[in-house]
Amino acid sequence: MKKLSLILAAGAMAAPIAAHAQSDECGDVSITEMNWASAQVVTSVATFIMEQGYGCDVSVVQSDTVPAVTSVAENGEPDIVTELWLNSTGDAYTKLKEDGKVVEAGPVLDPGGVEGWWIPTYLAEEHPELKTIDGILENPELVGARFYNCPEGWGCRVVSDNLSRALDLEGHGIEVFNAGSGQVLASSMADAVMEEEPWFGYYWGPTVPLGKYDMTKVDLGEIDEEVHARNQNQDADNPGVSDFPAAPILTAVTSTFQEENPAVFELMQNMTFKTEDMSSVLAWMDENTASADEAAVYYLTNYQDQWSEWLSDEARENLASVLEEG
Repeated sequence: MKKLSLILAAGAMAAPIAAHAQSDECGDVSITEMNWASAQVVTSVATFIMEQGYGCDVSVVQSDTVPAVTSVAENGEPDIVTELWLNSTGDAYTKLKEDGKVVEAGPVLDPGGVEGWWIPTYLAEEHPELKTIDGILENPELVGARFYNCPEGWGCRVVSDNLSRALDLEGHGIEVFNAGSGQVLASSMADAVMEEEPWFGYYWGPTVPLGKYDMTKVDLGEIDEEVHARNQNQDADNPGVSDFPAAPILTAVTSTFQEENPAVFELMQNMTFKTEDMSSVLAWMDENTASADEAAVYYLTNYQDQWSEWLSDEARENLASVLEEG
């Protein structure tokens, strides 16, 4: 898609291909760009589609979860807040919804933020019993008798610590290794996979490692929301066993924007990336030292069957030349 690459490489994604069809309906749109890679890719993809397909004049607002929610509460902007992790907003987002200031468009990642305990797929294929936590507890030597835990201060550290206690990992001969940093945790996985050695530990997605390496999620049993909530308390005296539920990650728009831009709101409702696909895009981005705009081109080029379904008929017509080149 040379044309698409040139448009995005221009920087501001200006000069829409065929924006005349909807320019009067859309107008100015402001959208957040959170300060992590997957959110930046989401914003780049959304901006391209809004400008080139819907004729919007898009301004990107650098932000983070709490400042974005605060800005909507106090100023009624930006219009679109995307990759909003509900487990990081506290009660602020709920109050915005109750006050009628925002409308939930839908999930931006499906099934959301994925957390869990993982082993390399080559290990799972060689020893299928390791796909469950019971199989690991019965065969600790097959995972190297070590569990790679989250760094101190991370929320996942508290949950994994409580799970480790509830499952008695150490009593089953599995050392709990507390990674000193996120880089140490990622490197431990990378080093093991490169050498096709055992590895067992916590990780989450969408992330580069889960896009780069073929990993299998260990079945910890049923998800029990009450137990999982209890395990998030570092002082819990009765930790239990529950698998990690997916974290809801969504796009929200201001109520005013929904009323004034129904076509773009429908786009935001449809704009859902698969979490595993986003991990793959992030892995490509890392391997190629690419920018978010370049990663957006990669996504738009390689996942056209998905994003083309998000479009209205008019937007699809406006983007026809790009779609044909794909």
